[in-house]
Amino acid sequence: QVQLVESGGGLVQPGGSLRLSCAASGTIFSIDAMGWYRQAPGKQRELVAVITRGGSTNYADSVKGRFIISRDNAKNMVYLQMNSLKREDTAVYLCNAVLRRWRWDSTNDYWGQGTQVAVSS
Repeated sequence: QVQLVESGGGLVQPGGSLRLSCAASGTIFSIDAMGWYRQAPGKQRELVAVITRGGSTNYADSVKGRFIISRDNAKNMVYLQMNSLKREDTAVYLCNAVLRRWRWDSTNDYWGQGTQVAVSS
């Protein structure tokens, strides 16, 4: 089995910062991309940021210049540093990993349960 566990969410004032972490564990041969998505009430899930194993990154336009994604390949972890938070960043943030469980496995998507981020004064 594979588990993705997020941490670091919470309540923060507008303009504040939070750092999310996600740890992947279980039977994992290799992880290709890791990323963060978010889903606000009544809205579709959207990509926030993604990072490849080699370190290439891609961000949603709404978070460019404010959020930074990084990963530790040795620890199977991905992080999201969120700065200058806005009320519209309020959502459940979910960790995603595209990985192979065994050497000859195909890649599959795995998701965490999510961590709530609330930006409010």
